Formats: sequence, C-alpha cells, structure tokens
Amino acid sequence: MLARDLMTRNPVTLDSRATVGDAWDLMRENEIRHVPVVEGGILVGMLSDRDLGQFDIGRILDFDGAAAARAELARPVIDRMSADVIFVHAETEVSDVIDLLLEAKIGAVPVVRPDSREIVGIVSYVDILRALGHVLEAV
Repeated sequence: MLARDLMTRNPVTLDSRATVGDAWDLMRENEIRHVPVVEGGILVGMLSDRDLGQFDIGRILDFDGAAAARAELARPVIDRMSADVIFVHAETEVSDVIDLLLEAKIGAVPVVRPDSREIVGIVSYVDILRALGHVLEAV
C-alpha cells in the first residue's frame, strides 16, 4: 500500500501570510489537527495543534491583558509553524510513512510532488487507523 492509497487529497492548507488567529479558526472549523503551510501551493511549513498549544491564551490574558492576546493572534503563522517539515511522496510505502510518524513523533505528513514540493495530500495517523480498520473488517 502506498501513501496515495490512503492520503487525504487536496487537504486544507494555510497561506504563510495567515495569522495565528486564522489558523486557529481554520483548524477548529475543519476539525483538523495538522495544516500544511504553503506559498503558492508549495509546502513551506507545517502547523499542528501542538504548535498552537504553546500559545496559552489564558496566561496571556491573565498576565498581559487583551491587547497582548490580540497581538499574539495577529502574529503570522510562519512564526509558529515547523519549517523543517518531514514529507513524503505519493509513491512512499505506508510502512515507511508509519516509521516516519513514529520516529519523529508527529501525527501527520504532507504528501508532495517530488519535483516541486507542491502539496497533493496529507497522511495522518487517523488515515492509517482508518485503513487498518478496513483491513481488520475484511479478515
């Protein structure tokens, strides 16, 4: 089985000029935990709920006030994303994807075109569990 067989095609992405507040809204509205960050469709970073979890709105409000919280939400997502992104190609074996997720302790990997880093999909642990569930049902 290959990454292309279970990836979510045309995933929700976030432009690198978006704000932390935009990212928070996008992830909540789409009920997702990982968002590839792109510039012109080309992968430049990855943002996860863990990246946003470092932003403690309650603490900021308590200690610094609403203006500081608004300023934090207005920061560009590029300040919070992981720029050193682990990615795979559509032809990557799922076993290799699983190894990457486990070794790097991440929940998802973007799938890109080999020649351009253009995002074509994303494989998350949820996609892998869903595929495993289908295999187990067939047994």
